[in-house]
Amino acid sequence: MSSAYVIDPPVISTLPVVGDTRRFAVNRIYCVGRNYADHAREMGHDPDREPPFFFMKPATAIVTDGKDMAYPSLSSDVHHEIEMVVAISKGGKNIPADKALDHVYGYGVGLDMTRRDLQGEAKKMGRPWDTGKAFDQSAPCGPLTPADQCGHPSQGSVKLLVNGEVRQEGDLNQLIWNVPDTIAYLSTLFTLEPGDLIFSGTPAGVGPVKKGDVLEGSVDGLTPLKIKII
Repeated sequence: MSSAYVIDPPVISTLPVVGDTRRFAVNRIYCVGRNYADHAREMGHDPDREPPFFFMKPATAIVTDGKDMAYPSLSSDVHHEIEMVVAISKGGKNIPADKALDHVYGYGVGLDMTRRDLQGEAKKMGRPWDTGKAFDQSAPCGPLTPADQCGHPSQGSVKLLVNGEVRQEGDLNQLIWNVPDTIAYLSTLFTLEPGDLIFSGTPAGVGPVKKGDVLEGSVDGLTPLKIKII
């Protein structure tokens, strides 16, 4: 233990990077809620383009490097939500949309796993969603591809297979708030910092998983994500 700390510092959560032995250190995880019209409808909401809303997960929620995800406690209704993940390399506040992509390091494939029953209870009681969204291992994520290798994806398939069957399928061009606009709006609420991740929203088709399920997520041009629920 370093003499500078009274306890050992927390372990940093990191993600692998395509084509690099170095890793991306994760700071905070922001998630955009209901950012695909069809998903907004399936959740019982009007998909008209209102200002986006956000919730957060801790960096410790990351699951990567092919590790399994443990089915979480205190829930019997855990749902999958496949998303493109945006990794921030340069921080800032009040970032203009036309400059937003200058702040992006790269992109990955992630899952916003949700204890839907606990989230539903919280909604009914007017309470925060943390127990439904921010639990341990709730943010499986694949390797990041730097933007200088994949560009800045604005269209292309977003898909999730569960045990080989398609459960979710959409296109990045269906995002209600695209990546530049999302970064610009989010940076009015928080000062973005290097290492922040933004889960950009999920298409329709969210549904429950069970122990033993194998989830395979993909976004065109990015390294797929594959995990098993144990």
